[in-house]
Amino acid sequence: MTTITRTIIITVIPMLMTTNDRGQDSFASEAEESAALFRLMTWLSPSFPVGSFSYSSGIEWAVEAGDITDRQTLQDWLAAMLLDGAGFCDGLFLCHAWRAAEAGDGLRLGEIAELAAAFAPSRERHLETTSQGRAFVEIARSAWNCDALDLLAPHVSNPIAYPIAVGVLAAGHRISLPLTLHAFLHATTSNWISAGVRLIPLGQTDSQHALAALESEIAATAEKALNGSLDDLGSATFRADLAGMRHETQYTRLFRS
Repeated sequence: MTTITRTIIITVIPMLMTTNDRGQDSFASEAEESAALFRLMTWLSPSFPVGSFSYSSGIEWAVEAGDITDRQTLQDWLAAMLLDGAGFCDGLFLCHAWRAAEAGDGLRLGEIAELAAAFAPSRERHLETTSQGRAFVEIARSAWNCDALDLLAPHVSNPIAYPIAVGVLAAGHRISLPLTLHAFLHATTSNWISAGVRLIPLGQTDSQHALAALESEIAATAEKALNGSLDDLGSATFRADLAGMRHETQYTRLFRS
């Protein structure tokens, strides 16, 4: 009888294993980003009760005056407001309020808040930004309270502009500044377009075309605001500022500004 012996060679290959810690860190980071997105979508949603739907930032007068007549003229008007007007100024105030709140510098935050309230170019624009700011802070204290909001307590009797309130709450919830700023400018632009849709009027498809067309302007405004100092504050949208002033005496109005 012949015996056949087989030799089995087992090769052991070292495996590089990822640790559970890294996986947990990744999961925690994704959860944090999801929470930040959820909160920004909630705070800047049209359903968040700050009354944003009732303000047009002078667009109502511009439509009546014939400056805005269709989607293209609305886009041109809003591009200027973003890059050289209220969009940039509000974005800059949000950035500096966020940084002051993140640093816990209540004195600096108070100075920025005072400047933002005083910077409104018309009575109705002042009413718009401070009414929304006050409502935003009240709702935030009730449902989304955080320590950063306490920095506004010494200034509770003073008007708080809307971008200041948003910046402080986002910093208090540790939501990144770039994400907060882009979301804020997107929501602001969407609200302006919504006013145009009702006033011109435009169809819902046109509103989406307008928002898509303004994507690059929103991004450019965000970059400009992120890199800007308070010395860069300024507006060159004289016609839009005049629209806000003339809206105060407009005979028939759907909006408060």
